[in-house]
Order: sequence, then structure tokens, then C-alpha cells
Amino acid sequence: MITRTPWPAEAIWEQIYPLLPDFTVEVLPEIDSSNSELMRRARAGQLEPTLLVAERQTAGRGRMGRVWQSQPGDSLTFSLSLPLKPKDWSGLSLAVGLSLAESLHPEVGLKWPNDLWFQDRKLGGMLVEAASMGGRSQVVVGVGLNIRPRPSDGLNTAPAALTEMLPDLTAPACLARVAMPLIQTLLAFEREGFAPLQTRFESRDVLKGRHVHTSDGQIGLALGVSPNGALRLQTDTGLQEIHSAEVSVRPFPVEDKSQ
Repeated sequence: MITRTPWPAEAIWEQIYPLLPDFTVEVLPEIDSSNSELMRRARAGQLEPTLLVAERQTAGRGRMGRVWQSQPGDSLTFSLSLPLKPKDWSGLSLAVGLSLAESLHPEVGLKWPNDLWFQDRKLGGMLVEAASMGGRSQVVVGVGLNIRPRPSDGLNTAPAALTEMLPDLTAPACLARVAMPLIQTLLAFEREGFAPLQTRFESRDVLKGRHVHTSDGQIGLALGVSPNGALRLQTDTGLQEIHSAEVSVRPFPVEDKSQ
């Protein structure tokens, strides 16, 4: 018999209330997409900081329109909506990924611009969206993390699971780990941007020093990220900086030198 672990909604609210007095936490058993729901609310003028957890998503969305479907317990899917007005939005998804990785485990790596990796397999990803209304801006950060192993059918990158590193981890416990640091990171990003986080990001950068290819046809050596979060790529035609998150970047397989 599987015992359901309760969600730590009240504990998270108590942590974050001093920073964001209007903050609310909601846990829904099922929704189409937590990001879509918070974007609908933002466009309707509901700008209260909100953490929305979906135990199951029927139409979850990832970057570049990819589908993310979640089942209770197998993954953690949530979205965070926050009024945010940074001077420069560049590197926001990298800051989100760094916060999550540092909250989870030393072996969690970061793949530019939106993915968490473990041993060249995908642990999860982020979708960052923004809505602007009358001079006010609202950011919605969606996060999907594999808690337990999942089938690799139809996936471009083989999946990894957090229980490979943290065998007893549950989705509620994972949320408790990441929620407060994520909000602190977003508030710091609003003040300072990505540049102060560049060195920490590079310490977990799974692409740096590897040959990669991009969806727009470039091939080169990844040299890390710039202070504004762009991917630096050394190609035959010179050093390129990739800014668009709509460009997909993949490393070439690492050669097995043991044979």
C-alpha cells in the first residue's frame, strides 16, 4: 500500500510570506497546464504571487511547444507566478535552472538554456513566460522534474530521475527543497540580473568544453555562457553567441575511450 505524502503548502507559505505578503500556494489534483492557468490569470489582471502545483497535467507545455504530461508521484510539476520587472530579462531561465540544481543535488547539471541533466540524461526542464499589462509585468516559471524513472518512448533525450540520487525523495519533499530558494533567486535576479550567477552556472554547465550542434545548423565547441546568459560557441567562422532559447543545442556523444 502506497501512503500519500501531504503537500507542504502551509510550511512553504510560512517561509515565503515575509518576502511576499500576498503569496498563495495552491495544489490541484488535475489541470491542463499550470503555466497556462497562471498566464490566463495574469492576463485577467490577477497578479498575486502564486505557487500552483499540479498533481497531474493533461496538456503540460515545455519549451518550443513540447508536451509535458505528468502523473501523480512520478514527477513534480508546478508553476510560479510573480510580478517581476528586471532591467534585463536575459538569462532568467538560466537563473531558474541554477536555483533548482543547487537545491537538489551536487551532481545535477545544467544544459543551456532550460534543462536539468544527470549523466547526459534529462531530469527536467523549465518554461519561462511573461505577460505585460499596463506597464506591469508578470513572470510565470513552469518546472517539471522527474521524481521516479519514466519510459523513454518518444523522447529526444533519455530521461533520468531524482530518485537515482535521492532514493527516498517524493514530489512534496522536492517542492519543499526548491520553492523558497527559487523565489529568492527570482527576487535577486530582478535587482542584479544574471551576471552574478555566471560562475556558479558554469560550474554545472554540461555543455562547456564539448562539441555541440544546433537546430539552426551550427557546429562548434561550447565555451560556456556570457554574463547575459548567451551560449558562447566557437565555430569555424569565429566565436558566436546564441541568445535565442528557440535554438536547440545538443552535445555530440562522448567517445568511449576504454575500448
